[in-house]
Amino acid sequence: MARCPVEAPHACPNSGSVFPVSTQTTLSVDCGGGGIKASVLDGEGTIISRALRTPTPYPLPPQLLVETIKDLGEQLPAANRITVGMPGMIRHGVVVATPHYITKAGPRSRVMPDLTEAWSRFDMRSAIEEALGAPTLVLNDAEVAGAGVVTGHGLEMIVTLGTGLGNAVFDNGILAPHVEVSQGPVRWGLTYDDYIGEHERLRLGDAHWSRRVRRVVDALRPMYLWDRLYLGGGNSRRITPSQLAKIGSDVMVVPNEAGMTGGARCWAMTRQ
Repeated sequence: MARCPVEAPHACPNSGSVFPVSTQTTLSVDCGGGGIKASVLDGEGTIISRALRTPTPYPLPPQLLVETIKDLGEQLPAANRITVGMPGMIRHGVVVATPHYITKAGPRSRVMPDLTEAWSRFDMRSAIEEALGAPTLVLNDAEVAGAGVVTGHGLEMIVTLGTGLGNAVFDNGILAPHVEVSQGPVRWGLTYDDYIGEHERLRLGDAHWSRRVRRVVDALRPMYLWDRLYLGGGNSRRITPSQLAKIGSDVMVVPNEAGMTGGARCWAMTRQ
């Protein structure tokens, strides 16, 4: 089992990146189930401002998220463009479905039908561009994290472990169409989100939860046949050493900061 040997996610692993370095500055916003983080990046994905964080407000209609992002952006230096990563199925900046933001009080709370309707097909990219006045890219949050770590060689996949499970696939550095693995069935009527999300980690403890993570990796491997799998997100560091040793040499744990720093590199990886 390999761990990322460097702190800067954009340099990991196997340097020799195939991606051009931009001169643009990017406001990168990472929208999670529990918190929303923002900072400004240079063209290489290095954070060049202070990082801001605010709790995710609930209930959360689309316009409130737009206003929250605008408020964070106005507290940071001006940037040439904006990247927003958020949970769910996002296509060309439009929200097809999002799992947490349709609930009354956050993950695992009651789904509110009016929020489900409000978020369905909401054009998040246009709303952010109008509110902040800069070109915007809106992606699934795991896609942004993946952009911060992939080398651009072969088929690379990232699985993020946090409130739930996130995922993204890159083929020679180009982001593949999103598949929401988190909503796939596992067992006992549970989805992947249910099976290895934060709620189950807290209930089971890290040792038992880590065995579940290894089972998920073993189940996904024959489906994707990746050249390299990255495990990211805040909970990836909680996987126990004994399970890391069994998980395979084609898997690498990467820093959680990728969810922010990938906001610069993802512009060169997406079909916009």
